[in-house]
Amino acid sequence: MAKRPCSSFSSHLSQMDHLLRSFLSFPDSSLPISLDLSFDRLLDSSPSDADQSLLIDRAHNLGCLLLRAANRSALKRASLHNSVAWVLPPDLTIKVFSMLDSQSLCYAAASCSMFNKCAMDPLCYASIDLTTVVPKVNNAVVSTMIQRAGKSLQSLKLGIVPGATASPASSQPLVYTIRNSVDVSSFSWNDKRTRQGKESSILTRSCLYPLSGDNGATGTLLRRLHLYNIEKMDNASLCVALAACPSLLDLEIVGLHVELRQTLMSVSSKCHLIERLFFESSKTGRDESLKSPTCFELVNNCPNLSSLSLRGFKLHDYKVRILVKGFRKLKHADFSTSYSITGTFLRNLGNDSGGNLLEVLILRDCMHLREMEVARFLTAVLAGDFKFLKHLDISNREGLASEGDWYRRSYNSSFIPLKQVSEVRPDVCLLAEFPSEGCFLNIDHMIDSDTISELIMQFPQSGHTTDGTMRTSSLESSYNSDQGSGNDEYQDSGLVIYEESSDEVDFLVV
Repeated sequence: MAKRPCSSFSSHLSQMDHLLRSFLSFPDSSLPISLDLSFDRLLDSSPSDADQSLLIDRAHNLGCLLLRAANRSALKRASLHNSVAWVLPPDLTIKVFSMLDSQSLCYAAASCSMFNKCAMDPLCYASIDLTTVVPKVNNAVVSTMIQRAGKSLQSLKLGIVPGATASPASSQPLVYTIRNSVDVSSFSWNDKRTRQGKESSILTRSCLYPLSGDNGATGTLLRRLHLYNIEKMDNASLCVALAACPSLLDLEIVGLHVELRQTLMSVSSKCHLIERLFFESSKTGRDESLKSPTCFELVNNCPNLSSLSLRGFKLHDYKVRILVKGFRKLKHADFSTSYSITGTFLRNLGNDSGGNLLEVLILRDCMHLREMEVARFLTAVLAGDFKFLKHLDISNREGLASEGDWYRRSYNSSFIPLKQVSEVRPDVCLLAEFPSEGCFLNIDHMIDSDTISELIMQFPQSGHTTDGTMRTSSLESSYNSDQGSGNDEYQDSGLVIYEESSDEVDFLVV
């Protein structure tokens, strides 16, 4: 049985209501002067200085309480007004909010209590995009967003994107470095370094741990994961995150200090439904960790892959051929800035089930790409192969490698049938941009100075070569001797050519 309010308390409330009503009934014109005079007289009537101080403190407290009550009532009335004036019901409001980007959603949530309540629905956080031009998002923000999404999380984008103009569809590098930082935003590099020094604005390797929360249920339905230039991310943390995302369809990794082989192993073992894989190395030409068995495992365990981009890795042709021929649904292939690709993997791709569905092929700025292999490929296109091809990019800012010696560059090859392909296949967008005048190869344009220093240290002064050079030599000898199928280079030579040394240098270890 509910207790009746005390009669003395009810009398007190009645007196308070009467007093407040009388106080608020004063006309606005005379209220300030009357209050000042009345308060001064009240202070003068106080017998001691302590009593006057106490009176002033009580006036401050009562004024704050009255202001707080007025603000609370105004907010309540505004919320009631918004709920009446807002034409959409809560379910449709949540649907609209779910279509907003993360920043706009936060702005809407801060506008009024009604919007805040709708913005707390997990569906509003199904697609989280916290990418920025400069570091200003930390782990706590990511964790809060992921927890609000819960099992509704379907897309997560984190990290630093160089600029609004950069996109995976273009050949512009997405790696966040000193070299491209000034060109892609209005912030100076000093500003970036200052911001990066603040731990409150830096993502660390634990930023993806919330995906494994709730016994892994949070990442179960995640379809898209894009990570850009998170410097503190490592192999172990990324592998743990991928293990929590079995439904992943779209994975994009740019500028992370993680190893290609370990990442692909995690994808092949945990993400069997993957359809798009975009991976751009943070150290162009330095990561040669990929092994042939890893390529076969990826092909066998991820049969739905239709878009594959591996930019800036040291990939040899036989590994690329395993991937391109193995994925039967592959339509988009991008191996831009790959250090060791010569083009021999292109031989006879268009006349069987592997590679004949290609619609986009990008080999931009591949240092070892040979003009002879490009000519053979375009001749196959003229012969009727690659019927679905719509986009081909063989541009190279250093020109194509000539026959037998990649140091000798070709800038305007006469035997590459570019014009004939444009006439016979007008539906193909053919990009073949080369320097107008020949110049000596400047490796600084292709690899950063740190990479050059480490690569020079790997080459001994004697006649002995390193493992990487030996592989290039074997590929060149195979290229000179093999005039038939592209499979011959690893079918006839046996397993010896493909035996990969365990002494390979891990260029990612600093």
